[in-house]
Amino acid sequence: MAAIESTSGQGRMSVAYDDVLRWVRTFAAEIEANKEYLTQLDAAVGDADHGINMQRGMSAVLGKLDAADGDDVGGMLKTVGMTLVSTVGGAGGPLYGTLFLQMGTATTGKGELGPDDWAAALDAAVGGVQARGKAEPGDKTMIDALIPGRDAFKAAIAEGATFPDALRRSAEAAERGMQDTIPLVARKGRASYLGERSAGHQDPGATSSHLLLKTAADTWSGPDQAG
Repeated sequence: MAAIESTSGQGRMSVAYDDVLRWVRTFAAEIEANKEYLTQLDAAVGDADHGINMQRGMSAVLGKLDAADGDDVGGMLKTVGMTLVSTVGGAGGPLYGTLFLQMGTATTGKGELGPDDWAAALDAAVGGVQARGKAEPGDKTMIDALIPGRDAFKAAIAEGATFPDALRRSAEAAERGMQDTIPLVARKGRASYLGERSAGHQDPGATSSHLLLKTAADTWSGPDQAG
């Protein structure tokens, strides 16, 4: 079946379980491809382990998903979250684990996701990450990419955009948010220990968060991707 199916006369779309699974696998591949870059970013402001830790976690996720079956999107996302919590060190494990666990809670029992479902998942993800990390916009964290991405998606849907277009706008907003972390002085996490010296460096968490939303847009916006 096609990855994206029309569910209304407004051009709204939905993505099936297999499409969500493919997004997770694509994100894992992007983390693998960018692990050195993410680690270099982290070397400037943190423990120089973000890329390595995320690659380890997503590799473990792939092993879990290879053995999984079913069609519950929420259950699958919870599996991703629990695996990350148990395998990723540093701050990335608890934060990304929470992100996926909250996404899973918001989509429990669903075999496919429409725009409203994805908006709810993004809301839950942001809320979970903020509750766990206590970060606000401007603190130079992954929140600085996630919140613009969430808000742009919701605004696009409210304007009547199709699901693929809203996903692209979300990824673009997350990219701008990521880039906007460069001049910021970190107020949370290991980077905050550097004070003013943290300015001038792109936040690694915001960078991986942009990859998360970009891979969703890339995976779910193709015209005829097989499910």
